[in-house]
Amino acid sequence: MSGIAKASAFDPEIRTDKPLDFALIKRLFAYTRPYTRTRNWLIVIVLVRSVQLPMLAAVIGAIIDGPIADRSVRGVIWGAAIFLMLAVFTQVTFIARSLMALRLGEWVVRDLRMDLFRHLQTLTMGFFHRTKAGRIISRITSDVDAVRIGVQDVLFVSLVQIGQMLVCAALMLYYNWLLFLAVLALVPVLYVINHHFRKRLSRSHRDIQESFSRVTSSLAESVQGIRVTQGFVRQDINAGLFYDLVADHSRYNIGLARVSGVFVPLLEFNSQAFIAAMLLIGGWQVLRPDPMVELGQIIQFFFLANLFFSPIAILGNQYNASLSAMAGAERIFRMLDTRPDWTDPPDAIALPPIEGRVEFRGVTFAYEPGRPVLHDLDFVARPGDTIALVGHTGCGKSTIINLISKFYLCDEGEVLIDGYDVKKVTSDSLHHQMGVVLQNNFLFTGTVMENIRVGRPGASDQQVHDALNKLDCMDLLEALPDGLQTVVGERGSGISLGQRQLICFARSMLADPRILILDEATSSVDTMTEVRIQKALDKLFEGRTSFVVAHRLSTVRHATRVLVLEEGRIIERGTHEQLLLSGGAYADLYRQFIRATEA
Repeated sequence: MSGIAKASAFDPEIRTDKPLDFALIKRLFAYTRPYTRTRNWLIVIVLVRSVQLPMLAAVIGAIIDGPIADRSVRGVIWGAAIFLMLAVFTQVTFIARSLMALRLGEWVVRDLRMDLFRHLQTLTMGFFHRTKAGRIISRITSDVDAVRIGVQDVLFVSLVQIGQMLVCAALMLYYNWLLFLAVLALVPVLYVINHHFRKRLSRSHRDIQESFSRVTSSLAESVQGIRVTQGFVRQDINAGLFYDLVADHSRYNIGLARVSGVFVPLLEFNSQAFIAAMLLIGGWQVLRPDPMVELGQIIQFFFLANLFFSPIAILGNQYNASLSAMAGAERIFRMLDTRPDWTDPPDAIALPPIEGRVEFRGVTFAYEPGRPVLHDLDFVARPGDTIALVGHTGCGKSTIINLISKFYLCDEGEVLIDGYDVKKVTSDSLHHQMGVVLQNNFLFTGTVMENIRVGRPGASDQQVHDALNKLDCMDLLEALPDGLQTVVGERGSGISLGQRQLICFARSMLADPRILILDEATSSVDTMTEVRIQKALDKLFEGRTSFVVAHRLSTVRHATRVLVLEEGRIIERGTHEQLLLSGGAYADLYRQFIRATEA
């Protein structure tokens, strides 16, 4: 894919009603290739298991027509011993198959989850902007679990049952072809039943997977927005919305249970109907004046018939599970096949150490086609400049820093770093030389020290302390319960917003970037702390190209240049003093800020 080509978006609602997709099965089976030895042994055990139960039935018939008919006590004892040894061997192979299938399934699931996770790391910001977090989580959790059941149970259990049916069919044909014809008479009936129900079952399983994805997405959203929910007393409203989703999911489950509740009993009834037919035909064969078969053969045939039909009900349940696995695999591979909106071109170069010159040449950009948020932007930031981006919400400030950071690529024009078009350099080489502090910066679960080292994992404790001392915030973080070893909870819970921002400032200071971006970075810091940090930022800005996005105009007074944006266009540019003297849009913004501060 070219550096600026956009692939089709990931659409979680795309679906098919094909019950079993053998292309998907083949692709899923490819995940067993690294474990060929285990897989091949499983196939051997499956073949052995297919023969074992029919052989036990054959032994029973042989004992009845042999030692029992001959009234040979010794023969009965030996026959029972042989039967018992075969039964023990049958259980051993059953245990071996279960353990090996469990191990193989877990290995496949582990690799599948890792492939999904690695692939997610390669997708661009546009994908995460379009796709709800709950849908992504459901792929790696519930969908992968459905696939695991398919690999561990459905695949090998179904192979055992199908093999057992074939062996029983062969033995029944050998022992009594007339009774076997009665079995064949049921095949068309079974086909019609299966054909009628399989599409309904397939559709039900896909509806269940999609509805569960919506439930997961809503739950994730509710947990993330719990402050807003409680702050605006929306508990009952949100509970009602969630109830609708859960009720919808329950309705699909009930629909599946209704279809399965008819499908499986119909399969079982057919086997029972055959037993009744076999009683009539077999009884007639035995009770004739000149019996066509021995009693032991009829008993043996009963066992074989039971072993032939019992897998039908099992296969019916396995078929349901296979549909769930197919639905999960379909959604997993669709995500794995989702291509990024753009990728680094094959001939992209690694950006060499930069001085920090940033230039926009005629840049136009739209998150959605036909709705540009930036229009023909031109500006230059020289090494060491501090550029302040100001304007009302939605004017394009954050979009500019997204383009500088190469989180998105511009639709028209060029974004240049030291003369290099960002489209033609590798993303990693650019990001290694940038530092970003956002309004809602993310903290990972771990200690404060580990979070500061995110951009420079090999930094020593002393280097971390030096970065904190330069920011003049060592005392604020040392005041935490365990100092820098304090464990940060999920999304930074357990520490204040201001302390979270200080950690993110220290993270950027430690990384020593050539380009520094602060996006509303001091909005969560109280006024007194902001004064301390502003002095430290002056040191951090030295020798670096810095971009500051802020509504609090007090943070941009010392900027080298201020760019005032309105509806994606630069309407004013200059220093803080120059723009105040000009009496334009910036002066109006500043007066509004002063009035708000005084109020």
